[in-house]
Amino acid sequence: MMSRHLLINHVSSSVKYFRYFSSSTVSVPDIDTNYYCSPENATEIENNIKLRKGIGDVHNVLKMYEIVNKTPITDTSYTNVKNNLYKELICLPNKTHPSVQDYVNPKVVLEINNKRDFQNHVPLEFSDITRRLNLLRTDKLGHTCGHKSYYFLGELAELEEALIKYTVNKLIKEKFELVSVPDILPSQVIESCGMAINNDRTQIYSLDPVHHGPDLYLSGTAEMSLAGLLMNSLHTEEILPLKLAAVSRCYRAETSNIIEERGIYRVHQFTKVEMFVVAKSSQSENMLEYLRTTQQELFKPLGFNMRVLDMPPYELGAPAYRKYDIEAWMPGRNNYGEISSCSNCTDYQSRRLNIKYVHGNHMSYVHTLNGTACAIPRMLIALLESHQDPKGKIYIPEVLQPYMNGKKIITKNNLVPELKLTKIKK
Repeated sequence: MMSRHLLINHVSSSVKYFRYFSSSTVSVPDIDTNYYCSPENATEIENNIKLRKGIGDVHNVLKMYEIVNKTPITDTSYTNVKNNLYKELICLPNKTHPSVQDYVNPKVVLEINNKRDFQNHVPLEFSDITRRLNLLRTDKLGHTCGHKSYYFLGELAELEEALIKYTVNKLIKEKFELVSVPDILPSQVIESCGMAINNDRTQIYSLDPVHHGPDLYLSGTAEMSLAGLLMNSLHTEEILPLKLAAVSRCYRAETSNIIEERGIYRVHQFTKVEMFVVAKSSQSENMLEYLRTTQQELFKPLGFNMRVLDMPPYELGAPAYRKYDIEAWMPGRNNYGEISSCSNCTDYQSRRLNIKYVHGNHMSYVHTLNGTACAIPRMLIALLESHQDPKGKIYIPEVLQPYMNGKKIITKNNLVPELKLTKIKK
């Protein structure tokens, strides 16, 4: 039954800490039908869907469940009936943590660092700062990467690398296992993580099946690849929680016309450091607080003001049981912007990906959690707008200076020519 071993060892090279089941796919997700198909829970589930602005119809689920129970397994239609039931079941969102069910708005948990007093200096927006210092290209990129993309130049590109190295070093000290992940995934992994594909509202890029093969998509976050790595795996209780981290490019097809999300705030591809945790059910709530604390410890030394929010049901994606967001004050925009989140997905993903652990003589589904350790574009907005100087330079936070060869300030980039647009007369 168990045949392949993962080559990353949590304790030492001699310890095989979990095993894969022989199957490489999950035929039918093991949704908790005892809960979702019980008429006694129908009102609770329906209210949860409404609170979370989710999709799914619990009454259709109950009707199909009744049909499945009445259809003999030997009947030729049984497989189709059961598949239709599971198509409805996987649309239903996770349960919502009781503490946040009554939230109408996000609840501020705490505020970190004071807002900077710019005195008589009016802080510039990120796009103005980078234009003056020749650090960014976002215009006229149709011949290369198209709309909602960018080039970081000079010391802004160095700052991106510094943030990645600073974050990764912190996570390694926290005993996260660093994994290099693929950016191309099959639909089963993406959908099992809770992302919709091939519909009008999808955020996922699909690859051309004619030229690249069927069922291939660009990953929206390393969470998907890390979850896919563990698909069909069985863990020993002693090694949980298992903490993984990855640096990857993230691809998002989403667009926005909201003025607050202009520039590089929302783009089609960006670099992100992601945390992913596999835990026992009894550990997951504490691990969510641990992820939030880790984020706070990462961001506080960077010196910008931020606030931690406990999010209401309507802000929770389908997999999330509870979610914290951290928003940074962006003085050039005179507004807060989300820079990270962390979520407890309980067994929503593990039931779809068949990730279990052994305790005693039993096997149970693990709980999965994820958290943003560093999303580069928004982090750069917060840093440059918070640490700008009226004389046209940017102060580098002390914790990042060792990763920038000791540089303390960012000045104008004179190595890459500035972009100048000229009219050509015929």
